[in-house]
Amino acid sequence: MVELRGIAASPGIAIGTVLLYREDAPQVPQYAIEQKHLEQEKDRLSQAVARASSDIEDIKNNSSQTLEQDEKRLLDTHLLMLKDPTFFESVHQRLEQELLNIEWVLYQTVQDLMDKLSQSSDTYLKERTSDLHDVSKRVLNHLLERDRVSLADLEDEVVLITHDLMPSDAVAMNKRMIRAIAMDAGGKTSHTAIIARSFEIPAVLGLSRISRVVAGGEQIIVDGNQGVVIVDPDHDTLSRYSRLQGEWQEHEVELMRLNDLPAETKDGKLIWLKGNIEISEEVDGVVSHGADGIGLFRSEFLFLRPSGLPSEDEQYRAYRRVLEAMGQKPVTIRTLDVGGDKVSAAISPGDEKNPILGWRAIRVCLSETELFRTQLRAMLRASVHGRMRIMFPMISGVPELNQALEILDGVREDLRARGEPFDEQIPVGIMIEVPSAALISDTLARKVDFFSIGTNDLIQYTIAVDRGNERTAYLYQPFHPGVLRLIKMVIDNAHSEGLSVAMCGEMAGDPLASEVLLGLGLDEFSMSAAGIPEVKRIIRSVSLAEAEELAGNVMEMRSAAEIDQAVRDHMKQRFDLAVY
Repeated sequence: MVELRGIAASPGIAIGTVLLYREDAPQVPQYAIEQKHLEQEKDRLSQAVARASSDIEDIKNNSSQTLEQDEKRLLDTHLLMLKDPTFFESVHQRLEQELLNIEWVLYQTVQDLMDKLSQSSDTYLKERTSDLHDVSKRVLNHLLERDRVSLADLEDEVVLITHDLMPSDAVAMNKRMIRAIAMDAGGKTSHTAIIARSFEIPAVLGLSRISRVVAGGEQIIVDGNQGVVIVDPDHDTLSRYSRLQGEWQEHEVELMRLNDLPAETKDGKLIWLKGNIEISEEVDGVVSHGADGIGLFRSEFLFLRPSGLPSEDEQYRAYRRVLEAMGQKPVTIRTLDVGGDKVSAAISPGDEKNPILGWRAIRVCLSETELFRTQLRAMLRASVHGRMRIMFPMISGVPELNQALEILDGVREDLRARGEPFDEQIPVGIMIEVPSAALISDTLARKVDFFSIGTNDLIQYTIAVDRGNERTAYLYQPFHPGVLRLIKMVIDNAHSEGLSVAMCGEMAGDPLASEVLLGLGLDEFSMSAAGIPEVKRIIRSVSLAEAEELAGNVMEMRSAAEIDQAVRDHMKQRFDLAVY
């Protein structure tokens, strides 16, 4: 029996048989060619690219299951890579200079480009290395006439074990036959993790050596709640996990029975639980998990596509679809939030040394005012189709907020002049994700209708830790006393002005934090749809007085480690679930 610990990337427990998916890099030969064979080598490359494109089109059109919209966009991105004339011109130039076989020239060109991307400070560009590797390997396989194993044709249920999973593999795999995933590489924000959570497949990533421990065919346990993988479990371990798996499944069924019930504490405090979405296709999941609305619609998905900026009408249609699908439930749309780790091909910040602290979010909108006005016009036009709220991201002070509000007022006047109907009473709020905004939240609260705390950035800015840096990731602590004090300050200042306070960062969907946040006075939690039932169960199981007592005790503690341990002990005792 071998036990490994990694990153709990997608919850759930699975027991099954190992499928070892080993897609080793192809061995690329190197040999000289004659000048007269240059065109022949170029033709070979063109044919391999055409076949690779055909492979991707087949995945899009003949998948054994319906692809999600973001999965289709990923495949479209790969197709665009295969049509990039600049890249293939560089391959041709290298071929002519070195007079080596096309496989070797392509391989070396890709390696050089991947090295440059991996050294970039831009997280988005770093993540493109996996796409480039995926596409180039597909072309090389055709050049070398090497058959490629397909995960799309799985006929038996398996636990997928691999070193890493290319994005197109994750998209194409027959997800109905994947009981769990365990991987050497990856983390909570990797594409594999996102796919696993979307399809409720238990996953443990970042295991380093799982692909070298198994040979294929072994029995294996994947505990996505605790981040544990056990190969060839003994009888007692298998029995224990079979029991835990049954308890987890019963727990999931029990949670779904709460869908039509309110998130109300035992002493009558009503809390709003909403969903975070990026694309309109996610609305069905929000509704099916009993959400009270959408607390964060990340509008930037429209701007991150390779084909350029969306028109006003395109944006209007996207916002309208979501509003109509949600009916009378409110939808909070965040204005464009690009920059930092979200790079749009059409909105380039140039070479920034520290993009996380650079030209991003509201700063982009206030400098690209026509872009901002176009988005606000589309939002206002769509507002007549439902209950919309508008939210500005990354506000750091009053001048930024004043400028954004002035632009919004100007757009309102434009629409009135055009005779375009819109909701004149749209609530307007801001995200509190910069410490300066938290510290002056009493002033900001007098100028807006609501706050939403974005903990992902608030935590990293407060503790001065890049959450994408593996060497300092241990410092990213939601329960840091400084973070909790800022959250409490924001809530108290907002309530003093009669404002409600939401939270739409990852912390809002963490069951471990639910009772503490409730006790601090949070009015609204917004999270991925699948997390709503668990948070609802916790809120319905406690009184506000109990939560306030826990929060009060926590606020007296001196370190994140002390708070984390105390909350875990409390949740284990109170809810008796191993996930805590």
